[in-house]
Amino acid sequence: RGEAGIFKKSLHSHLPSIICVFLYAFLSIFSVITICGNLLVIISVIYFKQLHTPTNSLILSLAVADLLVGIIVFPLSMAFSLSSCLYHEGLFCKVRGTFDISLSTCSILNLCCISIDRYHAVCQPLTYQTKISHHVVVFMILMSWGVSVIIKISVTIAGLNNENCQKSSLIGIVVGNTIGIILSFYLPVITMLCIYLKIFFVARRQARSIQNTTKCGQTASMMERKVTKTLAIVLGVVILCWSPFFLCITFPPLTRDSVPVSVIKTLNWLTLANSMLNPFIYAFFYSWFRSAMRMIICGKIFQGDFASTKLFGYNV
Repeated sequence: RGEAGIFKKSLHSHLPSIICVFLYAFLSIFSVITICGNLLVIISVIYFKQLHTPTNSLILSLAVADLLVGIIVFPLSMAFSLSSCLYHEGLFCKVRGTFDISLSTCSILNLCCISIDRYHAVCQPLTYQTKISHHVVVFMILMSWGVSVIIKISVTIAGLNNENCQKSSLIGIVVGNTIGIILSFYLPVITMLCIYLKIFFVARRQARSIQNTTKCGQTASMMERKVTKTLAIVLGVVILCWSPFFLCITFPPLTRDSVPVSVIKTLNWLTLANSMLNPFIYAFFYSWFRSAMRMIICGKIFQGDFASTKLFGYNV
């Protein structure tokens, strides 16, 4: 009985360590996939000249934000989730929380800018090139990153006096900054929903009007609708990944109900998964990304100058 008791006690003591090892391995794979996928998007847009378009510039900015999530936020969140902030809890949790909020906000704001770009491309195609110039795109990108930094600074200041690590990192900081929540999620998502709803009705009306036009006109319209559909799916993934987290931290405090920290941690990982999913959406729907990805992975771009390679027939 004594040996059995010792074995049972040893098994229980090693079980948490085994679980932690598997969790670290699983989350590390997530981080690697996020980094590699977004690196492929960044290299593709920068290297191939045909991809130097306003829409792809916004996608590039989105990929940079998602890449930083994989490099910075993923490792910090792994340590936060599995160590429960046992080491340097005050500074560690504040750094993790501010990077998480700022980079995730930047991703959402970039998606909002992309929806604005798609609105002008589909609903106002004749004035698209004049309204959405490279200067306008640069301004939108700077605004996305600037607002994210401002929110990050405000969240950091608001969380300076919080002593509890887990609540200050996930609940206290965000709930204590209602304006930050609105700017980070609710306002951009409502804006994107309204824009894509408008695009849907316009695209349907255009589809009916071009039924008797030339094949070239139909092909162009089909491409625009495909791009819009793809970016709408990106929006849907954002809502699916982010809504549970923001709803969880918004409404329970108003009703004075406490949310278990384990639930918050799980929902927080669901939000981070969005940065990993975006490149897969591009790879599945965009033929240019699949072509560019094959050339990069095979190392073809290092064997000569392929920057002017034609990746697709219709430029988006």
